[in-house]
Amino acid sequence: MSVRLVNITKEFADPEREGGKLVAVRDFNLEIQEGEFVTLLGPSGCGKTTTLRMIAGFEMPTTGEVWIGGKNVSNDPPNKRDTSMVFQSYAIFPHMSVEQNVGFGLELKGRPKAEITREVRQIMEVMGIADLAHRRPDQLSGGQQQRVALARAIVNRPSVLLFDEPLSNLDAKLREQMRVEIRRIQQTFKITSVYVTHDQAEAMTVSDRIVVMSKGRMMQVGSPFEIYSRPANRFVADFIGRVNLLSVTVERLEQEKNIVRGTDGSRYEAASAASGVAEGGKALLMVRPESLSVESSAGAAPAAEGRMAFAQGVIDKTVYLGATVEYEIDAGYERPILAVSHDPVDAGFWRTGDRVVLRYSPRAAHLLPPESE
Repeated sequence: MSVRLVNITKEFADPEREGGKLVAVRDFNLEIQEGEFVTLLGPSGCGKTTTLRMIAGFEMPTTGEVWIGGKNVSNDPPNKRDTSMVFQSYAIFPHMSVEQNVGFGLELKGRPKAEITREVRQIMEVMGIADLAHRRPDQLSGGQQQRVALARAIVNRPSVLLFDEPLSNLDAKLREQMRVEIRRIQQTFKITSVYVTHDQAEAMTVSDRIVVMSKGRMMQVGSPFEIYSRPANRFVADFIGRVNLLSVTVERLEQEKNIVRGTDGSRYEAASAASGVAEGGKALLMVRPESLSVESSAGAAPAAEGRMAFAQGVIDKTVYLGATVEYEIDAGYERPILAVSHDPVDAGFWRTGDRVVLRYSPRAAHLLPPESE
């Protein structure tokens, strides 16, 4: 089923100010299509969990409406909304076996025993936990417990599946495995899903669309590519991965060829520009670290076709990470320039103190309005 949030605002009483209000979510509008996987992403306190809880019915909006499947459910309790929640804490019953945990919701609905057995076995096969049917939760790993919680939510065939930071208790390697599994399972059952996380990589992996939030407001909504490569503002650019930003003045805006000048008069091109960037005005030129190539500045060869100089400077710091090498370059700006080199065994290494020139493709550059958010 589709989910629609219309002009949602949620206020709480301010415990530090008599009669005062804290606004957790403000003027929030979002439409989620049937079968779509949408992630609410943002820092702690941005309102993402409150938004999820309003969809679930655990919180009621102060103003606005929640629609599920074409029905206004704003005042309906959770058990009337046909949603299932996968919690951060798993919330599986310690005194029940895996099989009993998975089938618990169907028992509450009064389903026939034979039907429960059939449905539970089917979902446990899909989730890869059929061989754990008779184990207790204390005999399971964290990843196995998460699969049980997910199976219990899906076996009820909810119209909307809700995830409240479900992987935050797992170690890094297991989180990577489980986010791929969650995406696979969601696509298998085509369940409309809303996912909450503060982990950017997690959001990029599982989502059809990402909603970036800050201070209760929607900053941007788009595909993972749009959010990462074409952010709407500086907050989104900084929050999603790492970024290099140069202050520039916009000389000309054209489709896929925007011309700007740096504070030192250097000329740059960018293939795209966010809303709010105007000719003659100030802007920020954005290039991600992995889009910069590092080359020697001494007797440098001509730039490869389609690549332009971004900055020159001295290697200030080198961090070897196996698959990549990260460089910090002092180019005389307020912040060091970050560059990431892939396959360092083949590409070679730069050392601290080396003078280098950084180049980029205009296709990887994007212009942002100069405001702070």
